[in-house]
This record gives sequence, structure tokens and C-alpha cells, in this order.
Amino acid sequence: MTSTITPQVRTRPFLGWWLDLALLAGFVALTVALARGHLLTLDQRVADWSLAHQPDVPYWTARVFNYLGQGGQVLMPLALILTGTLVYRTRSVRALLPFVTAFLILYATIGPLKIWADRAAPRFDGPDKAVMFNPHASGALTMSYPSGHLGNSLVWYAVLALLLAAVLHRPLRRGETYALRVAPVVIVFITTIYTGFHWLTDSIAGVLLGLVLARLVERIPWDAIPLPRLSGWERPAGLS
Repeated sequence: MTSTITPQVRTRPFLGWWLDLALLAGFVALTVALARGHLLTLDQRVADWSLAHQPDVPYWTARVFNYLGQGGQVLMPLALILTGTLVYRTRSVRALLPFVTAFLILYATIGPLKIWADRAAPRFDGPDKAVMFNPHASGALTMSYPSGHLGNSLVWYAVLALLLAAVLHRPLRRGETYALRVAPVVIVFITTIYTGFHWLTDSIAGVLLGLVLARLVERIPWDAIPLPRLSGWERPAGLS
């Protein structure tokens, strides 16, 4: 059964573009500081403490909860399920747009930055593992900056909230929003550092950049984007 959903009113993200500029400035400043060798001692001290305090139960609990930030294994499949549900209910191609957009912006930003920064993770066995542009870095533990776990979390949970609100035909309540968009990010932030997957500043950088990308997703007027006639499939999908 085909249903047409009236486009919802889109709200402006908190503090508008000024906050985005401040977040980007913070990310750039942090990157420059790390490239010049600052904050490395702080990173090393936090990592040393984390790696020295990992009994089996807390460590494996953190490993499990850290999957909340796994894009390919957890977040993308969940987003695909909600996307498919919304496509089925609305018969609208617009339901696909948030998923496609999130995938593209993450692929075009965080991925290349990780390769460019060439920073090893705390668990890397080679020399100078905390420095940026590490000539000794190679392998899976050498794309630490910025944290993809945090970037993925902020962007994909924003998409999940958007899709879930459209599927439920109502805005998410405050408690639901905190449970979906805040709690997982906090958990992922703590567990990526505790498990030694990322340095403290990696996760901070992931939050700064991820917030900008998530707020970009929130700004897009999905149901008002001009589309060609697609035999009715261009109808609104209830996204705001």
C-alpha cells in the first residue's frame, strides 16, 4: 500500500553555521598541534593507563560495546533496514538519500584523512607511534586519526534518528534522542580509548569532525530536493 507523507518542517541546527565553523576550527587547531608534536605526552599517558588496567571482564565488555561505533558491521546494516522499511511504506526514492549521503560524506572525509595523517594506534608496536605522519607506520593499526568510530557514530546515529522518526511518523522524544544519539557516542568515545584502538586526541578529532558532518545531514531538506518525475517515486518520504 502506497502512502504519501507530508513533508515536515525542518529545524535549524543549534547555533547555526557558527557552531560548525567553531568545530572545524577546533579540528584544524588540534590537527596542527599534533603535527607539531604537542599533546603527544597527554595521549601517551592516557594510553599507558588504559593498557595497564585491562582485566578480562572490563576489557571484553568494552570491546563488545565498542561495536556501537562499527559502521560496516552494525550501523550501516541498521540504517539499511530502516531505509528499506521506509522505501516500502512510502514508495519514495527519497528514503534512500540519507543513507547514500552518509556513506559518501564519510568515505570522502574521514577515510582520506586517516590515510593522510598516517598515525599509528596505541597498540602499534613500532617506534614513534603517537606522532603524526609516522614513517614507520604500516598495517591495520596505522590509520588512527581521526577516529572513524566516532565519526561513524555521530553521522550514522543522526541518520538512524532521521529514518526512525520517519518510520514512526513522529519526532523522536527527548529520551529517545539521547538514547539513540548521545549515549552510543559517549560509550564509543570511552571504549575506543580504553581498548587502545585510538588515542584520546583521535577520538576528540572524530567528535569535532563527526558533529559537523552530522549537522550537515540534519540541514538537508530531503523532501524538498528537486528530483525528476519518477512515476510517483519522487514523492516525500516524511524526512525532515
